[in-house]
This record gives sequence, structure tokens and C-alpha cells, in this order.
Amino acid sequence: MKSDNETAYRKLQDHLDKLPVGYPKTKSGVEIKLLKHMFSPEEAIVATFLKYTPEPLKRIFRRAKKLGLRKEELEQHLENMIKKGSINYGEKSGVKYYANAFLAIGMFEYQLNRLTEDFVKDFHQYVEEAYLDEFHKLTPQIRVIPIERSITPENYIASYNDLRIIIENSNDNIALAECICKKGKDLIGEPCKQTDLREICFAFRGGARHYIEMGFARPIDKETALEILEKAEEDGLILQTGNSQRPNFVCCCCTCCCGLLSHEKNTSNPAKLVHNNYYASINSELCVSCSLCVQRCQMDALVVKEETTKVLEERCIGCGNCVVTCPNGAIRLLKKKEITTPPKNTFELYTRLLDEKAELMRSNMEK
Repeated sequence: MKSDNETAYRKLQDHLDKLPVGYPKTKSGVEIKLLKHMFSPEEAIVATFLKYTPEPLKRIFRRAKKLGLRKEELEQHLENMIKKGSINYGEKSGVKYYANAFLAIGMFEYQLNRLTEDFVKDFHQYVEEAYLDEFHKLTPQIRVIPIERSITPENYIASYNDLRIIIENSNDNIALAECICKKGKDLIGEPCKQTDLREICFAFRGGARHYIEMGFARPIDKETALEILEKAEEDGLILQTGNSQRPNFVCCCCTCCCGLLSHEKNTSNPAKLVHNNYYASINSELCVSCSLCVQRCQMDALVVKEETTKVLEERCIGCGNCVVTCPNGAIRLLKKKEITTPPKNTFELYTRLLDEKAELMRSNMEK
């Protein structure tokens, strides 16, 4: 199988751009630099014969045999891409399944053991140039979970917002991984300002097995998970998880390292971009303007005005860090008027994304 290098990578970029969360082209071409880190030219062509839904080798071979590859050669390319963290895979009843991965959440996170300084810089450039807009064009892949202690009984919505319940329902299939965002920032000499913790990303159930098999994470029990989460909350980290009622991961994030949160913070309306059903509210009679919450808030959503503290609702993402910081109990999280229910599972989320993308394309064609 022969391929022109640049053509191969551009074909893959175009193919990935058709996924539920696309991979748009930029003027700078930085998206091609990222692909070159994760795929050889031959692998790039093979990857264009995959779909975002998992398929067995024999089904992929029916489409890819036009490349002149034997089935064994095709399988070797797929296995090499798994090792590079370039594609998704799974196994059921002894049969392996392969699929395209999104850039995030997906290929970027799978580069945990293959990070380079150039890759980290190129990724942040791409997020700024194109991927942030793509990521927020449709239903978000991730959502913020409020700190458990910040939710009062009258404002409780559902168990999918309760991280303790999510962990309890994981059946001890929990994996702990190093945060790729913080590892990347360490690599380029910009260490995290929020915490010294590094192993703060969790995967559950099948996701946990996947991460452990690929050497990205280690298995832990529920008690250890809760202990680490408590430390993360003490450091004021923002809890983000998959946008479904049965999420398969939780990350403890900050705006100085997280590629998405850092860029969302730089917008005028982070609350519109970040999926959450809560916002902070301050009782001015209890507030003494000590500014502890202002210092704690990573989104600059709190300001001291006229001897009290005000919430900038357009900036508040409902993480709850300010609530547990306030010594006077002057802050609480309130439910938004319109509550958004997450998809039941990840498959339903991706199906929704694909439907929304198709509708958006139809709408643009009609203009």
C-alpha cells in the first residue's frame, strides 16, 4: 500500500471531521501536525475505513481490501494504532472491535505515554484555532458535577449529579490515571498553579479496563477513589465527567491546565458553554466580603461590589467550590430554571451529537 503523505493525512482529517465531534481544517494546518504524531501515512489511510461505532476486523476488511492489504496486514495496522492511542477498541466474546476516536475526549487523552513538547503546544494551538468552537457547537461531551457538600436537599436533582453514587455504582471497576493536561503543562515548563496532585483522572467499568490494558492507569478501590476526590476538592479542582447519566470517566480539572476550561474561561460567557444545572447565589446579609470565594473561583465569576460579593451568572459554571469555602455559609447552589437531563449513556450521547450535526448541516445548506 503506497500513499502520498500529505494527501493521506488530509483524507484522514476530512474523514474525522465527519464524526459526531468533528476535526475541522485550519489555515495553519496544525491539525495535520497532530495527526502525524499519531498516525503513519499508511495508518492514516487505514483509519479512513473505520467508523465511530465499533466493528470487527472482518467487516472493516470488506471495505479496506481495496487497499491491497491482506487481512493480517490490516490487523497489524489496527493493532499498531491501538498502541499509539490513535483509535478506540474493545473486545466481546473473544472478538476485537475497532473504531475511530474523537480528538477529545479520545486521541489526545490516549497520548498520555507519548507526549512531546511539540504535541502539547500544537494541541493547545488547535483548540484555540478550531476545536473549541467544534466542541461546543453541539451538545457538550462533558459536564460539571458540583461538589457533593455544595448541594442542599431541596436543590438535589438526580443521582447522576452525585459523584459518590457514581463511584458506588462502578462495581469496583475503577482506574486512576495521571492527568494528561497537567503532565503536558509540566512538560512545557508551566506547572499547575492549583494543585500538586497529578493522578486525578478516573475511569469506570469498561473504560477502566481499557485504560489499564493500555497502560494508562492503575486499578484502585472505591475508598481510594473517594480519598483522592476529597483531596482534589480541598484544592478547589473542578469535577468534570462524561455528559451522560452513566458516565465512564471523571476528571479533576483546573483552568490553568485543562485545554477546554482554560479557553472557556477566556470567553465572555463560560456558563453558556459548560453543561451544568446549577449556579451560585449569595445571601448579602450573611456575606462579610472576606473574598475567600473570589480567590477560590477559577472562572472569575465572583466580584466584591458595594461591600458584598456578587455572582456574575454568565461566568458561573456551578462547580460548588465557592460554597464549601465560605466560612459564613452565605453561598449556596441553586437549580437553574431549565434543567437539562443528560443522555442515558455514551452511545445515546453520540447518537444525539450525530443527529444534531446532520440537522446543522441541513440548516446551513438551506441558508
